[in-house]
Amino acid sequence: MGKKRDIGTAETTEVTEHSAGSADGMLVDLMAENQSLKAELEDLRLLYEATIEHGEAVEDQLAEKNILLEKAQNRLDDAINAISEGFCLFDRNDQLVIANRQFRDLLDPDDEFSIAPGTAYRDILDKGIGKGLYTYAKDEPEVWLADRIGKHDKPGPPYIERFENGRWCLVNDQPTQDGGVVSVYADITELKKRERELGRKTTQLEQLSKQLAKYLSPQVYNSIFEGRQEVKIASSRKKLTVFFSDIAGFTETSDRLESEDLTQLLNHYLTEMSRIALAHGATIDKFVGDAILIFFGDPETRGVKEDAFACVKMAIAMQERMVELQDIWLSSGVARPLKCRVGIHTDYCTVGNFGSEDRLDYTIIGRGVNTASRLEALADPGRIVISYETYLQVRDEIECRKIGEISVKGIAYPVSTYEVVGFRSTQEPVPELDVVEMSKRLKDLAFVDNEAISGEERRRLVASLQSALEKFNQKD
Repeated sequence: MGKKRDIGTAETTEVTEHSAGSADGMLVDLMAENQSLKAELEDLRLLYEATIEHGEAVEDQLAEKNILLEKAQNRLDDAINAISEGFCLFDRNDQLVIANRQFRDLLDPDDEFSIAPGTAYRDILDKGIGKGLYTYAKDEPEVWLADRIGKHDKPGPPYIERFENGRWCLVNDQPTQDGGVVSVYADITELKKRERELGRKTTQLEQLSKQLAKYLSPQVYNSIFEGRQEVKIASSRKKLTVFFSDIAGFTETSDRLESEDLTQLLNHYLTEMSRIALAHGATIDKFVGDAILIFFGDPETRGVKEDAFACVKMAIAMQERMVELQDIWLSSGVARPLKCRVGIHTDYCTVGNFGSEDRLDYTIIGRGVNTASRLEALADPGRIVISYETYLQVRDEIECRKIGEISVKGIAYPVSTYEVVGFRSTQEPVPELDVVEMSKRLKDLAFVDNEAISGEERRRLVASLQSALEKFNQKD
């Protein structure tokens, strides 16, 4: 046959070890009384044979003991039949000594064969296999039979038996002092049904939680499901780095496309940007049309400096991805390349759950959000504008160009702004244009659309102009 395996024990379930309960003591007493009466009868039989002349007296005692034995046997039968579990006792030769109705109903539900005292344990199993009673015996009956006989000969931990009639039992074999085995078959069918129902509901909850997770940033979702954050109206002030972006000229693009194509384009854009944001550990607050609000520093933070640096790195990665997507979008009917503007600001914000007891939104409010939005509106398409507060956190790793000061509604003082150029460690020097070429390109710039000049060419023009201004000032 095939390789022997432990059949029927691969399934795991949390079950309570069953026993005969309060009837255990009664069974022990009754069985002891039975044995005692049998011993007395044997003594009387020997005495009867030895003392024929006193036969009448011995016969009276023998009859009396027989009555007592019968009563004791009846009490024992009543006791084991009152047990809810299946109960059976086998002697040292694995022959049945006694069994209750529950055991017989379980192993011979149709009463097709007699489970009587003296029946061998193997015969009971063989007949059950023949009737197709045991689920685990269907594929490899000989392997299953050898496994069950081995468990019976050397009792160990309880194991689970599954029957084709839909019942499940926890089988607990225990050795007796005279070399026999007492077995208790505890019905755990209802427990298995509840376990199966619990598994089904758990699967449903997992599927539901996965769907709900799409409406929340992973950090917020995890903090709620791990119990680190309560779902209630609450907020706190934290220093965050806020990111705000939108697509330049999106209204015009919307007018050019059918609603189906526009939906596909917008979803593609948001999917690409979201993937980059999550890779950098961002908390995505919300999408408002083509606009994206993101922040770093809650519910998890790596420190203000690292949060700001991660945000700027994310913005650079997004702008690079936008360039890579141009060919895809051109082939889908988007005539003008999509470019996004980005504004980033580091400031104290109020973050938490806002709304009502029935509907909450995990978001941020405060001047930090307004400032980031204002910086985004000032940025040129394809560019990243950051505030001085963010610049202080990233200036060691990020090369920036100072733009100047702007006035922001709600803030009494001007806000210094910088344009992100690139990473200092990887930034290659921008080759300057010669005077004739630069003059020609500046002249073209005065008569053509500003967006017609690529980002790389714009950088070269800016670098050349800055160099020319520095040289001009030196001559003064």
